[in-house]
Amino acid sequence: MDRPRRPQQESGSRRRRGLRRLPHDRRIILLALLAGLPGVGVALLLLFLGDYPARVVWTVTGGLLIVWLAAAFALRARVVRPLQTLANMLAALREGDFSIRARLPQAGASDPLSLAYIELNALEEILREQRLGAVEATELLRKVLEEVDLAIFAFDEEQRLRLVNRAGARLLGQPAERLLDRTADELRLAEGLVGITPRTIELAYPGGQGRFELRRNVVRQEGLPLQLLVLSDLSRALREEERQAWKRIIRVLSHEINNSLAPITSITQSLQSLLERPERPDDIDQDLESGLGVIRGRADSLGRFMAAYARLARLPEPVLAPVRIESLVEGVAALETRLPVVVMGGPDLVVQADADQLEQALINLIRNATDATLGDGGPGPSTGGVQVRWIVKNGRLHLMVEDEGPGVSDTANLFVPFYTTKPGGSGIGLVLSRQIAEGHGGKLELENRSDGPGARARLTLPTDL
Repeated sequence: MDRPRRPQQESGSRRRRGLRRLPHDRRIILLALLAGLPGVGVALLLLFLGDYPARVVWTVTGGLLIVWLAAAFALRARVVRPLQTLANMLAALREGDFSIRARLPQAGASDPLSLAYIELNALEEILREQRLGAVEATELLRKVLEEVDLAIFAFDEEQRLRLVNRAGARLLGQPAERLLDRTADELRLAEGLVGITPRTIELAYPGGQGRFELRRNVVRQEGLPLQLLVLSDLSRALREEERQAWKRIIRVLSHEINNSLAPITSITQSLQSLLERPERPDDIDQDLESGLGVIRGRADSLGRFMAAYARLARLPEPVLAPVRIESLVEGVAALETRLPVVVMGGPDLVVQADADQLEQALINLIRNATDATLGDGGPGPSTGGVQVRWIVKNGRLHLMVEDEGPGVSDTANLFVPFYTTKPGGSGIGLVLSRQIAEGHGGKLELENRSDGPGARARLTLPTDL
């Protein structure tokens, strides 16, 4: 049971609270006066009790009181003035003024006040260097943003423009002052703030039109997130790439068409010479049938080639929807009947992807792995197998199809359209799979395994579309 507080204790607590409420400088004076009070009191008591003339008593009394008060105020100044100096320097640092330095009371002094001044001067030196470095870095970044030939925009959480460089203002055909604080819808850039990235889009603005590569990232300014939108004009590079692509297309088409036309022309001339003979041989019907069969076979082969080429060229844009990776892999693995495909598994993950396209890419990769394991693309005895597994690393899905075949020998032509080392192969499986991966903002790589025989196809996709 708590004892009730005595009146003396309560009054003492009130006095202490009242003392703490006083300003610091007044507390210093009060404490100085209290410290000198016993000595002054004893001196006055002896003075008044002694046999001294009244004039001497009052003169000495006034002197004691003056000295007592002067000492108290001198002590206040010695305590408060250094604190005021420290406060002024800290305020200057807070305002960004690094020209003020504390002067040491004595050179080489090691008392607490001198050490505080030394540390404060060192802090001022560090802050001045950091401020100078930040100003220089900001100025360099500003110059780079102004000179770089990329249109850069930064939008806040309300999709209002907060930053634009010279190339961005030139693309939109308006000065930066008129563009700031406008919404992405008003600037016709709202489409760039959603969807996969990087990707290629078509734009038409007063300052330029054509195909642009769109990249998006999140940065922070003064603690607030900004969506950074970067548009790169691909027109010139695409024109050169288009010219090179046409050369490759013409070379591939010419090679395949000539391979078909050469035997057709030769057989046609032979059949025509047989028909022009005055006396036809008895086996002419067999020759005609054989020749027409070869012509029909080459025509069918050429038709299949053109159909495969059209399929590669008409791959649509992916339609994104939630796809569970485990279900997709298990479903595709069950389609391969020539060799058991072992699903090693991975984390339970759902990504935004086009299920049909992703399934087609996985079918191609598993078929290639199975062909490599069996050898020569046909069924037969096998000492190896095919495994499928996936991991998540740095915010990206790594889907790996591993075989135990001979590995990859000609890596330079892996993704060349219509190049194949398999009998009867079309040469578009890997190209189509890579096109599907890139359409989802990912990539496809094929490499030899380091943990054993065989090759590994690695399909990488972003997990935060």
